[in-house]
Amino acid sequence: MYRAPAAPIALFSPSLRGGGAQRVIVNLVQGLVGRGLSVDVVLASAEGPYLDDLPPTVRVVDLRAGRVLSSLLPLARYLRRERPRVLVSSMDHTNVVALWAQALSRVPTPVIATVHNTLSQTTKNSAGVDGWIWPFLTRTFYSRAYRIVAVSRGAADDLACTARIPREQIEVIYNPVITNALRERSAQAPGHPWYGVGQPPVVLGVGRLTPQKDFRTLIHAFAEVRRHRPARLIILGEGEERSELTALIAELGLEADSALLGFRDSVAAFMANAAVFVFSSAWEGLPTVLIEALATGTRVVSTDCKSGPREILQGGRLGALVPVGDATALARAIEAALDRPRTQLPPEALLPFTDEAAVDHYLRVIEST
Repeated sequence: MYRAPAAPIALFSPSLRGGGAQRVIVNLVQGLVGRGLSVDVVLASAEGPYLDDLPPTVRVVDLRAGRVLSSLLPLARYLRRERPRVLVSSMDHTNVVALWAQALSRVPTPVIATVHNTLSQTTKNSAGVDGWIWPFLTRTFYSRAYRIVAVSRGAADDLACTARIPREQIEVIYNPVITNALRERSAQAPGHPWYGVGQPPVVLGVGRLTPQKDFRTLIHAFAEVRRHRPARLIILGEGEERSELTALIAELGLEADSALLGFRDSVAAFMANAAVFVFSSAWEGLPTVLIEALATGTRVVSTDCKSGPREILQGGRLGALVPVGDATALARAIEAALDRPRTQLPPEALLPFTDEAAVDHYLRVIEST
């Protein structure tokens, strides 16, 4: 007897350019495919280095829209044509467009809206009308979502407060960060001469070169560390602040000991072999790179920003927490970490951030639709 193939689970994102949220999408897709499920990855623009990491059985749907807002009509047509079992969207703008497209398509596909950041911080740091329009749009349209998922308790609390959404309507599912692929990559050599035997210790930062990541404070902190001891600073990532950060490194006389290496596939290897990983963000949702660094076994230092680091580091038990934007406190924490031997984390500390735990939780939500 013929049976029609099961409708796919669809995940909607602007692209798969290098970034924490995009890496999470790929990890989730890999986990779903590993359970034998059919998956569509629907992209406003099918571009980015993470495309190569998708399993071969995944169908990539390129809406050829460029911008997320321009993908509204193509996404509605996709939903009407394919009728996926569920549509999982990520990030504020993308979530709103997904909900609009679902309404426009008039199909029963439920939308799971995933929140990766703290809404109060992103809107506070947005210029002009964006500072008030997104809390309004979130409050108005998120009620149409089948489920609202936040990636941390802090992000959930912030969303409830900022958008005035009842907290009990927001589910927390930690990101699928720790995978077998991450473990394998962390065992590789970084392939950079600063990691050679007898070289000064490497202080590592990872993230997009944007104001949110606040690498300016990290560079100032490193300058203080460098005055006291030999060390090197590597920052992995690309973004609009590259020229400003390059100028700051030159102004502080750190050119010989600092490198902005851009986007690298071997981030886990750089982490595993760094003397200390430093997370300097001004705000976050659930910082993927901080979890990855812990999983590779390196020592970590983090700002106590909203939200995520305090949850991940168990209030400072697994790594130092310092105030946001305080270069002196960050420098002291880096030096203390450099003087501290590496220790083995309790196995249960990272279990909530494994791909197995996240996929289990998402499937419970999907299967309840």
